[in-house]
Amino acid sequence: MEKTWAISGAGAGADLHLDLTGPGGVRASLIRALRDAVRTGRLAPGTRLPASRTLAADLGLARNTVADAYGELVAEGWLTARQGSGTRVAPRAAPGAPERRSPVPRTRPRPVYDLRGGTADVSAFPRAAWLTAARRALAAAPAEAFGHVDERGRVELRTALADYLSRARGVRADPERIVVCAGFTQGLALLSRVLRERGTRELGVESYGLWFHHEALDRHGLRTSPLTVDESGARVEELERRKGLRAVMLTPAHQFPTGVPLHPDRRAAVVDWAVRTGGLILEDDYDGEFRYDRQPVGCLQGLAPEHAVYFGTASKSLAPGLRLAWMVLPEHLVGDVVRLKRAGEWSSGALDQLTLAELITSGAYDRHVRAMRLSYRRRRDQLVDALAAHAPHIRVTGIAAGLHAVLSLPPGTEQDTVRAGAWEGLALEGLSRFRQGPTAGEEGLVVGYATPPSHAFEGALSALLRVLPAG
Repeated sequence: MEKTWAISGAGAGADLHLDLTGPGGVRASLIRALRDAVRTGRLAPGTRLPASRTLAADLGLARNTVADAYGELVAEGWLTARQGSGTRVAPRAAPGAPERRSPVPRTRPRPVYDLRGGTADVSAFPRAAWLTAARRALAAAPAEAFGHVDERGRVELRTALADYLSRARGVRADPERIVVCAGFTQGLALLSRVLRERGTRELGVESYGLWFHHEALDRHGLRTSPLTVDESGARVEELERRKGLRAVMLTPAHQFPTGVPLHPDRRAAVVDWAVRTGGLILEDDYDGEFRYDRQPVGCLQGLAPEHAVYFGTASKSLAPGLRLAWMVLPEHLVGDVVRLKRAGEWSSGALDQLTLAELITSGAYDRHVRAMRLSYRRRRDQLVDALAAHAPHIRVTGIAAGLHAVLSLPPGTEQDTVRAGAWEGLALEGLSRFRQGPTAGEEGLVVGYATPPSHAFEGALSALLRVLPAG
């Protein structure tokens, strides 16, 4: 009968699973099993093995048998043994690693600077404030917080968000109508499924936007119907001509990527459309906290809370790696969204939710947002000043708020500029990348001035100036 052993060198080394079958007796089987574990990478270099006495007890073997096996593998170079350090796996090449060869020259350099839009400066994550908030949250957390998470999210975070969103963004929020999500895309997917169940087949979207959001809608059975975007935002009057359309997704505070806010007349018009037709507005407020040269633009949701879903996220204000976002839902959608989330969707970790709640209620979140607002405004000003001095023929727009700007380019130069940026080690995205449908439009770059860490921004800016087309 085959023997497989799980050994647990508690306090004296790693837990292992060894197969002591095969010819040659117990000692030979143990040597073979350990050698195979090292060779295949199950035991990584530097891993400390259990003491011979512990391993012998776990396997039911004589201690001398284990000591002899260790000695044999040390002699072969698989293991090392040092006084006071125990027996460890010897350093060696990773299993299956190819032989070292002369490097093959790359056709183009890897990006040194990232100026793609839509990302915050993650190097500025408030580590000290987050750690302080995490300690306080952990000390105050009830035991049940470490059980199964409520599908809506921790009540502490939903309560903190309701107060903050009401105060800072004009959202009419109640903790019972907030659902915390593991990112905006998860929330969009959940809502798409609910709308599909209720008979929605088509969703109005802006003609400029993030392609993977539209792909998420398509995956869940919703066709997208683009609305023209101009200098006043989405032309929401087009909704009236699309019979049967009862839902629309907008970025009204700061259209992505063009950067324009939705004109007040159009804000009023889309709210009137939703109330009159029973329609639904999906409001993506992805960077509404960052404004520079204008008063804050309030949320559409505050004008018609039963006809709008407000989406917010910590990915721009803190970091995308937190996987924390939220929806403020009309009352009639809460039950179905929670039901689908309960049916297998993942949830954000309870401790991160409690930490963010503490960060908000302590005022540390507001302080961080204000500090980053000043930092990003300085970068934006550097970008605008540099263009004025060295490339005055390049028009820059969408700069009153947010984390990116749009640089208009002469016709026929967008793709060449993106490729030239790649040769300079600069990651850039053209405006056409965000255009929905076959319609032609202005050429340009979407420059995310928030993405590089502070120490690298001047280098990124210099590289950008080198690749812009001449006037």
